[in-house]
Amino acid sequence: MKAVLQRVAQARVEIAGETVGQIEQGLLVLVCAERGDTEVQADKLLAKLLKLRIFSDGPGAGPPQARPAPSGGSVLHEVKSMGVSQPGKMNRSVQDLDGQGACGGLLIVSQFTLAADVSGGNRPSFTDAAPPEEGRRLYDYLVARARAAHPLVATGQFGADMQVHLVNDGPVTIPLRIVPGA
Repeated sequence: MKAVLQRVAQARVEIAGETVGQIEQGLLVLVCAERGDTEVQADKLLAKLLKLRIFSDGPGAGPPQARPAPSGGSVLHEVKSMGVSQPGKMNRSVQDLDGQGACGGLLIVSQFTLAADVSGGNRPSFTDAAPPEEGRRLYDYLVARARAAHPLVATGQFGADMQVHLVNDGPVTIPLRIVPGA
């Protein structure tokens, strides 16, 4: 299985203009089942997602806060990390954001294009992606296991045309691959 993790201050998934999944601080997880993947890879991926220490342990650690730009400025917002100039080291997981057991959210979104192979030309090949029915089964399995293990899980919709909105915190973006037999 392949995944791209993004540490976010907030994220949401929309389908046809309607929000179907949303989290505040946590992880946006784009996930793709590949040919040969089984529940073993999904379980290993979930274990890694829940324990990966990529959240700050610094004083005042938490999601950044946006504030309006000064008058006469652009429509962009300035992001300030709660008055902390040194956010600390990445020692906390999504299961323990504040050192006292507060959990962040998981937003799990299927994305078969992570299996793209562009080595043969300019048009990506997706032959390494699991067939749609197997991809859906493994995605549903991963989501069910995540909901059993973590209190804050939201999702996109498998196979849908989705718009993913996020505020990447850091930015911290990490690719993961759990290979069969590893």
